[in-house]
Parts: sequence; C-alpha cells; structure tokens
Amino acid sequence: MTEKTLILEIVTPERVLMREEVATVVVPAAFGYLGVLPGHAPLVTGLTPGVVRFRSGDGTHRLAIGGGFMEIAGNKVVLLADTAERAEDIDVARAQRAYERACQRLKRRGQDVDELRAEAALKRAVARLKAARQ
Repeated sequence: MTEKTLILEIVTPERVLMREEVATVVVPAAFGYLGVLPGHAPLVTGLTPGVVRFRSGDGTHRLAIGGGFMEIAGNKVVLLADTAERAEDIDVARAQRAYERACQRLKRRGQDVDELRAEAALKRAVARLKAARQ
C-alpha cells in the first residue's frame, strides 16, 4: 500500500466480499454521498441503501449495498454492510421484479402492508438497479 491508496474492506454478515487497495471510495452515508481519499480523518457513520463506487488501478467499480456502517481509521475503510453485491453480479431482471413488487405493496398502503419494510425493499432494489445500469 502506498500513501496514495486506501485499503477497502467490505464485510456482510455472510462473508468478506472484498479487501482491495483502492485510490478513492464514494459511499451512500446517512446524510448524503461521502467521498474518501487517502489521509481522511477517522470517522464512523451510518450507510443507507445505495451505490458504492471505488477507483482502483484497473478502473472504476460499483456495488450495491443495503445499508450498514462505515469506519475509517488510518488508510483503511471498512464497510459493514447489511447486504452487498458487485454490479457485475446483479441479476437485473430479478432486481426489476423486486422493484415492481415493492411498488405494488406501497400502492396498497394501509391494507395490511408493512410500509417500512416495503420502503426498505424499494430502496434496496433501486440501489441494485442503479449499480447494475451505470
């Protein structure tokens, strides 16, 4: 690792998705997207469902996360994500179906629909679709 790079580690409850040397990271933080460069101040913040972008020697990459937390310490960024999926691994048709199901549930508000759960499913589906299509 050089002074111009970071170690990015993305961990889900199931596995360590990746541990890689990167130049920059952009995450969907609790109050908007947050960029991280080498030498960033220590930080712990919540993450919302969205698209994580990072740049490494072989280009810019994307993945969808379903929320979680981020810790920055030294030149290491750790994302503890509820769910995480690389853009190239996303099944777009399945994500589109999940989006449509969530929209249908939200149209039936008040009819035995768990609105918070439906809204969370919608946000996750949107994140997956954005990551796959960018």
